[in-house]
Amino acid sequence: MNPIKIREILNCTNGKLIKGNSEDLILNICTDSRKANDGDLFIPLIGENFDGHNFILSAYEKGTKSFLKNEDQDINLNFNNINIIEVKDTIKALGDIAKYYKSKFPINYVGVTGSTGKTTTKDIIHSVLSSKYNTLKNEGNFNNHIGLPFTIFNLNNKYECAVLEMGMSSFGEIEYLTNIVEPKIGVISNVGLSHIENLGSQEGILKAKLEITANFKGNNVLIINGDDEYLKRIKNKNLNYKLKSFGFEKNNDLYCIGYKMDKKGIYFNCIVYGKKEEFFIPARGKHNIYNAMAAILVGIELDLNMDEIKNGLLSFKPSKMRLDILKNESLTIINDAYNASPDSMKAALEILGEYKDNRKIAILGDMLEMGDYAESGHRIVGKLAKDKSNIIITVGKNSQYIGTQALYEGFNKENVIHFRSNLEVMDYLKKMLKQNDVILVKGSRGMKMEEIVKFLNDYTI
Repeated sequence: MNPIKIREILNCTNGKLIKGNSEDLILNICTDSRKANDGDLFIPLIGENFDGHNFILSAYEKGTKSFLKNEDQDINLNFNNINIIEVKDTIKALGDIAKYYKSKFPINYVGVTGSTGKTTTKDIIHSVLSSKYNTLKNEGNFNNHIGLPFTIFNLNNKYECAVLEMGMSSFGEIEYLTNIVEPKIGVISNVGLSHIENLGSQEGILKAKLEITANFKGNNVLIINGDDEYLKRIKNKNLNYKLKSFGFEKNNDLYCIGYKMDKKGIYFNCIVYGKKEEFFIPARGKHNIYNAMAAILVGIELDLNMDEIKNGLLSFKPSKMRLDILKNESLTIINDAYNASPDSMKAALEILGEYKDNRKIAILGDMLEMGDYAESGHRIVGKLAKDKSNIIITVGKNSQYIGTQALYEGFNKENVIHFRSNLEVMDYLKKMLKQNDVILVKGSRGMKMEEIVKFLNDYTI
């Protein structure tokens, strides 16, 4: 982070300097008192089960001399040479500071959202753009109203571009992030069932995702999956921004006309604005062709030539726990434990199904936040799992419907097993794993399926 002055913080947050010197410098933003240092601005956030104001003294003891506080909070810091800034809401102030800090860097910003695939799409876009530009991206799950500002604070003068994933679970959240980032280009990977419990329907999810266009004007570009049942509905609308689409259907600006996969990755051919091009990406699964096509269109919009785009795709490395294929002496593990929805389950099962010569085991956990779609969503996965696996192991509560549907579809009942906990799954696996098994592990974040992945990775037969 480049240094900024206290007076800049006051201006962008509409804050009040209770104590201190407005010319003092801030070298870093901190919300965790355990990581606080001299030169930091400590921002005490308030959550359901914590109040950061209770840790202001701890941050001071670590060397921090500058603090934000909510106007309705009293703090007792009777020390010299400290700065105390009062604001209405420290969480909003964090976003205000991020928006101001971002304004110091007039580079191209790409915002990425979608029900599934947004992290991989972001990573592929980053890989493509990095072939020409020094590009920033958010790491891990830094994609919400707390994490995204901290990604922005990593900006400095060396960056020429930024690709920022925007997550959400309710209406208004994407719009809030969009107001901070103000992306030149928005990308929507798809509209699925993730967070449908909060958004009511896929129409509601579409509306929430389109919040990424909240500040769009004539020079902005929205890039969409043109094959998506819901996203394709906006193709014929009168929009005040440019719309570009990708997919397998020929009415898209960029469409795939053929592909083949091997252990190295995917070779695919596309028609790009009327011209045939050949591409390769070191990733598995047809869904990654969609993700790559989104990145190709972003690259074109930001003036990359085809060689730069192809080199960027070639350099792609997937994030951990997202279809991350691990191998030890005994097993092949498809680690897709980061999160789950019916669409992402389908993509993962397709990859499991590619292993023709091995026994295939699908270990599938609950898909959370499905609301009224909890049973039907899990049953959809059961239909898919039937043809892509030899053994189905489910864990949790609603995941039992995966097995129930697989049995209804004719799956061998001896090969469908349900457990309530990850520990029970691991105990069972000790008794039944065989050399060269291929095992998919997938479930929602709250299911902590990485516990099973770690067990498998350390296990030898």
